[in-house]
Amino acid sequence: MAQSTETFGQEALQFVGELDRVSTMEAVAERMSAITSRFGFEGLFIGGHKAHPSLTFNELLLATRCPPEFQQVYHDNGYIQADPTLKRALGSPQAFEFTTSTYGEKDGERVPEIMSLLEDFQFSRGLVIPIYGRDGYEAAVGLVGDKLDLSIESKPNILLMAHYAYERLCQLSAGGKVVRPRLTLREREVLAWSAQGKTAWEIGEILNLAKRTVDEHAKTAMRKLGASTRTQAVAIAIREHLFEP
Repeated sequence: MAQSTETFGQEALQFVGELDRVSTMEAVAERMSAITSRFGFEGLFIGGHKAHPSLTFNELLLATRCPPEFQQVYHDNGYIQADPTLKRALGSPQAFEFTTSTYGEKDGERVPEIMSLLEDFQFSRGLVIPIYGRDGYEAAVGLVGDKLDLSIESKPNILLMAHYAYERLCQLSAGGKVVRPRLTLREREVLAWSAQGKTAWEIGEILNLAKRTVDEHAKTAMRKLGASTRTQAVAIAIREHLFEP
């Protein structure tokens, strides 16, 4: 059963701290898989930003935790080119849930084969988290399982962890070299409260600011960090230790 929002929120922040201490991309996937397994997720896929028709599934993967047999069949059959969940991720930055019963031949000739493969490995349900940057689509995090236990309250924390896992993978693949952006005190405060799950209105009450002002600080921080969503901005800010004095 899913944990309380407060408890899981604390674990989500601890999770991003733990990722700072791991040194391999495999370790990032292992930690992400471990913390999301309590919600029924049994497979994890983090696809890279090279969304190009000529690339294969294995070439697109940054990290994964799934049965090798599934990965091999999916790769060998070139299902990445026909997968309707990826097509949806390429078209919108909004995270979405799916079930294999949602898609069929109407979505493409090979789609029933893909859904059948997912069902064979008890991946009949999933959560896809597209990651967009300043120039559009960059990557997607896919979590799959059969009997999921998700609540509306837990999703923001899962999204934060997914974004941070991707940011940490990018950092490791670049050899840990990053350029630390500069945020104002107000921008850091707004993102810090956002990381705690506060809405713009609630942040305004805490900081004695108008909601419109809070939104402006958030938008400016997102622009500076090259993020397309507030969740992604929080993940980058945590990665860069921008909340530290």
